[in-house]
Amino acid sequence: MEKRRLGRTGLDVTVISFGALPIQRHTMEDAGPVLNAALDAGINFIDTARAYSDSEEKIGQHISSRRSEYYLATKSMSRDKSSMAKDIETSLTNMRTDYIDIYQIHNIKERKDFEAVMAPGGALEALKEAQAAGKIGHIGVTGHSLPLLIEAVKTNEFSTVQVPFNFIETGALDELFPLAESLDVGRIVMKPLGGGQVRSIDLALRFLLEHNITVAIPGMDKVEHIAQNIAPAKKFHPLTIEEKNILKDEAQQIGPNFCRRCGYCMPCAAEIDIPQMFIFHLQYAFYGLKEAIPKRYAAMKAKASACIDCGVCETRCPYDLPIRDRLKQVAQDLG
Repeated sequence: MEKRRLGRTGLDVTVISFGALPIQRHTMEDAGPVLNAALDAGINFIDTARAYSDSEEKIGQHISSRRSEYYLATKSMSRDKSSMAKDIETSLTNMRTDYIDIYQIHNIKERKDFEAVMAPGGALEALKEAQAAGKIGHIGVTGHSLPLLIEAVKTNEFSTVQVPFNFIETGALDELFPLAESLDVGRIVMKPLGGGQVRSIDLALRFLLEHNITVAIPGMDKVEHIAQNIAPAKKFHPLTIEEKNILKDEAQQIGPNFCRRCGYCMPCAAEIDIPQMFIFHLQYAFYGLKEAIPKRYAAMKAKASACIDCGVCETRCPYDLPIRDRLKQVAQDLG
């Protein structure tokens, strides 16, 4: 598989690599085959986060013995120095390693987050100290707000930037990616398959490979996902006009304001699996699964109608989706 240089880090990473968010849904035992299959397939870059429940622990449990085979990235939501320092130590312990290649500031969503991180006594100070101590190699930043990420990259403090980018969300092409390239900052693409909502996987990944990204990290929680996701990078060929039109039609069906299944809205006080509700509704309303989806929905323990309208989920959503209104629509259509 093709490898690309991850900006000023100098790391040569497989262009399709492993997003570890979904393995938090696995048991500890079941995560092992997926992680090992990724390494067996030649993937050499794994991205996780402190916020992905026990994802770090699963990495440590199952592939720490193969640490020389992959570069490791994680991230923390901590904004102050003390909390970030603790998270770095926790990550090292969880993943059973003494060195993390890239430690990222996770989800810069609002200006107050950015200012807290960059201020004296902020998270960046802890990352620099850990870097000087040899505990981490490089410092990165992630988020969904393009203006804030552009501002962060301009500080020249970060060696990588991680942002959503796919055939529906192309805003990073306008300024962020050209800026990052000019400053030799690695471009890590999250949500390359729209959080699992994209149907045309081969076409969607080939779309990414046509652009000047460094690495895409689709989430994988099944062994079969690995071969499917790396195939476009092993035998790449550009999209045809017909294939571009297929993606255009799919983008119009899904729309720009869709749930990416990141799970940040969870847990729900009413125990609703919010991302799954939206997947069901997309499959029912747009993909025509009028018989199968109502049956699957009926089997759910907590349905959309159980929403208590607390709004906590909306404060967590990095895309500011109107989750409560959408749950009401799901309840109206599916019960």
